[in-house]
Formats: sequence, structure tokens, C-alpha cells
Amino acid sequence: MWVDEVTGVLREAAEVAILPRFRALADGEVTEKAPGEVVTVADREAELLIGQRLRGIVDAPVVGEESTAADPGLLAALREAPVAWVVDPLDGTANFVAGRPEFAVMAALVRSGETVAAWIVQPVGGNVYVAEKGAGAWRDGVRLHRAPASGDPADLRGAVLTRFLASAARARVAAVTPRFAEVGQGAMCAGVDYPRLVEGEVDFVLYQRSLPWDHAPGSLLLTEAGGVARHLDGAPYRPSDTRSRPLLDAADEATWETVRALLP
Repeated sequence: MWVDEVTGVLREAAEVAILPRFRALADGEVTEKAPGEVVTVADREAELLIGQRLRGIVDAPVVGEESTAADPGLLAALREAPVAWVVDPLDGTANFVAGRPEFAVMAALVRSGETVAAWIVQPVGGNVYVAEKGAGAWRDGVRLHRAPASGDPADLRGAVLTRFLASAARARVAAVTPRFAEVGQGAMCAGVDYPRLVEGEVDFVLYQRSLPWDHAPGSLLLTEAGGVARHLDGAPYRPSDTRSRPLLDAADEATWETVRALLP
């Protein structure tokens, strides 16, 4: 599944377009693409490089975060094309702009609407996570398996990104938070939060949006390691379902059910 080739592409993008600008962004290299959401020259340059290289590996449409912001019609490829790439050239852009190291470069290969391969590269620290449908999840060549979490909510640690919640929903989350051992905001980067969930640092993460570039890579990493990625209505995550709606990721089936019963 071209694991090494794609890993090399993401590493190249990090080395050429991203890391030279980390904590060194110039005036004018950061703009607001939507209220409260920023984009940098590093995002755009990395996506261009990654898209060109990936089409040389598998000649298929590339659904990138930045190109889709300019042309939302690109999302149709995830439903209609036999094969498509999904690319998040710089996940955690706000962290990157703020000089925090929690950002990642991610890609996934989607076939017939399902993610079949995934890559997450964390440029600071150099961690590489890969997954292939039916073949497992790996970190730097070591196979990953997510152990089941405790059945007691008081032992569970999780993250709920409340940024996009309405005030009433935010209040409901605050009301149930004491039932858990810990509930934080997460890293504000799916390319960090998914590996933390797989490796046992947290037991669940609730996202309010399910954009494909954020979740196609991490959801496959999680499910191949034994975890669960499902919407609150119980439907499994699929990148071809491009409706942005809440997504609950958990260490195992029992944890998913426990958390779903408590969270709004």
C-alpha cells in the first residue's frame, strides 16, 4: 500500500514547507479563511507539494483541506471516485501559529467511500503512525493495540472540543464532566488526539465536526488498533459521508456506549 512512499511525501512536506516556518512565520503569512480559523503559507505550500507527489503514486483526485475551502465541490470525489486521496497538510494550524508543537501532516487513501490506508506524521518529534484496513495500526514500525478501558466512568479520561458547541450543549457537557476522571479540550489537533487515544493517554474524544481531512486518517488508525469511531447515532465513520456531525471515538465498544449514554 505504498506505506514508505507516502510517509516520505509527508516528511518532505514537513521539512520543506512547514518546519522552516515553525516559530518563524513572517508578517502576511497568516490569514483568516473563516471566522476563528487561520491558514498559513505553510498549509498551502505543503498541500500543493503533497498533492503533486501523491498523484504520482496513485493517480486519483486529491481532496485537500485548503483546496476544498476554495472549491467545496471537491468533496464529491469521496462519494463518486473509485479512489481518492484525503490530505490535511497542516493539522493543528492554530497550534503551529502559536508556536506549540501539537501539529501533524496527514493523508488517507479512500476506496469506494471507505478509508483503506492512513498516515499521520508529527513533524516535531518525528513520530509516524500508519494504518491499513485489515492489516493493523503501527507507530514507527511497532504494532499498536488499544487495550479496553475501565467500565467505570469515574476512571475514564477524555476530551470534548467545546469550541463549536452551542452554549446550551456546552453547559450539558460541563454538567456531566464530574462523572469522569478527567475531561479536557484535547490537543486541538486530530493528528495528536487520535494517537493519544490509541496509545491510552485518553479513553474517548468527542468531536462536533467530522471533516474528512481531520478524521479519515485517525479513525482508521483507531479502529485498526481495536477502538471505535462512530457518530452519536451509532453509524460508523465513513469519509464519503461528508455531512459534518458529531463523532465519538472511544477505546472500545463498552466505553463508547458508556460515554454516549452520559454525553449530550
